Amino acid sequence: MGEIKLHPGWLEPLKDEFADPYMTALREFLVTEKAAGKRVFPAGGEWFRALDLTPLEQVRVVILGQDPYHGEGQAHGLCFSVRPGVRTPPSLVNIYKEMEADLGIPRARHGFLEHWAQQGVLLLNAVLTVQMSMAASHQGRGWERFTDAVIRLVNAKQEPVVFLLWGSHAQKKAAFVDSIDKGGRHLVLKAPHPSPLSAHSGFFGCRHFSKANAFLTSRGHQPIDWALPELD
Repeated sequence: MGEIKLHPGWLEPLKDEFADPYMTALREFLVTEKAAGKRVFPAGGEWFRALDLTPLEQVRVVILGQDPYHGEGQAHGLCFSVRPGVRTPPSLVNIYKEMEADLGIPRARHGFLEHWAQQGVLLLNAVLTVQMSMAASHQGRGWERFTDAVIRLVNAKQEPVVFLLWGSHAQKKAAFVDSIDKGGRHLVLKAPHPSPLSAHSGFFGCRHFSKANAFLTSRGHQPIDWALPELD
């Protein structure tokens, strides 16, 4: 990883993670993979893109993904998001369908979600890298421990945050969050994953976008503008 370049709002509270031996081992694994000629996505400068775009003090909503996209040119460091000009993946198409049903927002013609991230929506994958064309290839190498630490920092915030947990993997990962149904301060909303394999079993109709905004406004915070601007 070389010198870690990261927004100071994250770098300081995560400094012990970066200094831990598991991160050294993860760094060595990634260097070895690249030296062997394997292509790793996203590009090195975008591994922490979600954290850079959404500093800790600005986090208002968390959406958890699992793995970066492993196709050419897709991943750029935000879960569910793809680069401009890349075809919108099926799960994101279903997210757009639910937004349209929930909020009346027309479906975007692209899959680039930085507009959300810049408003305080942390689009965090559990694992931050992947080998090209090899789904889940970097699981169990240390990223999960690092992203657990990120979620703990968000959970420790005094300001209320909305966690959108889609699918069993996200729900297990954030099971420790201090949710209002356990007497805590954060709103945890759960639904099946928006994948075509599971979206019809409860993701469609979950109304998480309007529920998130209603919670934020009830706590005196600005709602998220979920409508994505057209790209130039």
